[in-house]
Amino acid sequence: MPDHPSGHPSGHRSGDRSGHPSDHPHGLPSGRLYAALAAQRVLPVLRDADADEAVRHTTALLAAGCRAVELTTSTPGWAAAVTRTAPLSDVHGRPALIGVGTVTTTAQAETALDAGAAFLISPYPAPEVRAVAVRREAVFIEGGFTPGEIAAAVRAAGAAKVFPAHVGGPGFVRSLRAVLPGAVLVPTGGIRPAEVPDWLAAGATAVGIGGGLPSDPGELAAVFAGAATPCRGSSDTAAER
Repeated sequence: MPDHPSGHPSGHRSGDRSGHPSDHPHGLPSGRLYAALAAQRVLPVLRDADADEAVRHTTALLAAGCRAVELTTSTPGWAAAVTRTAPLSDVHGRPALIGVGTVTTTAQAETALDAGAAFLISPYPAPEVRAVAVRREAVFIEGGFTPGEIAAAVRAAGAAKVFPAHVGGPGFVRSLRAVLPGAVLVPTGGIRPAEVPDWLAAGATAVGIGGGLPSDPGELAAVFAGAATPCRGSSDTAAER
């Protein structure tokens, strides 16, 4: 799958219906997030016991070479964790991209954006969350499982979370890629770190990992170094800030 600055295999940047990229209130275009995901290839999905643990895990991930991290509403005090981690930077000095997953209600979406979330993710179609994202010009990766649900999410924002991914396997993503060649597809659910290459080979833009990431700093860094696409020039890196 070719690497394009937009993060879409086709080079398309998603946005409003006029063709302009959608911007997060903090200045994050959807295309910039999608490019970061396409470069990182592994999206950690954190379900922690409390906000302090979520902050510790996020800090460790940023130090290991990760830039985009998905916290989840299943973590008690998740909004406080977002507020504390959103201002952080990754190991390369780039602003962290802290998203919130398992967002299914208007209240959760509003709270996440107010806390400083760079993007929202739902596990299944969530029209009320999509409405908040449109109104606030926020980046929203909507979940789906059937081809129709996934295609609807892609039509709305250029991206979709494929969940639960393990049910269909990499072959399902390969079939989706054939009919949605320009989509950002993020399969999540039941995927172990060792299986990431199979999903990327099938056409995933990035793979959501909810468990199994090593705690050792060196091993964790190796996971992201092994999955990441080759670095582009320094001018490209500066342009992503």
